Amino acid sequence: MGTTLTATFETRREAEMTVERLVQEHGIERTDVFIAAEGEENSAGEELAGSDAEAGEPSPEPRDDAPLDGAVSVSVDIEDDAKAAKVREAFAEFHADDVTEA
Repeated sequence: MGTTLTATFETRREAEMTVERLVQEHGIERTDVFIAAEGEENSAGEELAGSDAEAGEPSPEPRDDAPLDGAVSVSVDIEDDAKAAKVREAFAEFHADDVTEA
């Protein structure tokens, strides 16, 4: 029987880095990974990071329109206990909050 591991991240960058780690390095199928805003509004997280943050020079004008409307949720459907351990490790590596298992 499978399980779903879910965690929240303060930034979109942390969520995206987690997904890339799982897919590229641990062989998790991309179709088993889901990313969503934690609330009802679209969100890039709770704080700026990665491409949402101001870039160095030379760069276009800084942006201030990233929707910071709550955490970003990542959930992974997994069948294998060894891969579930890798999911938990990736969540921890990228500073996940509120990790749950269902």
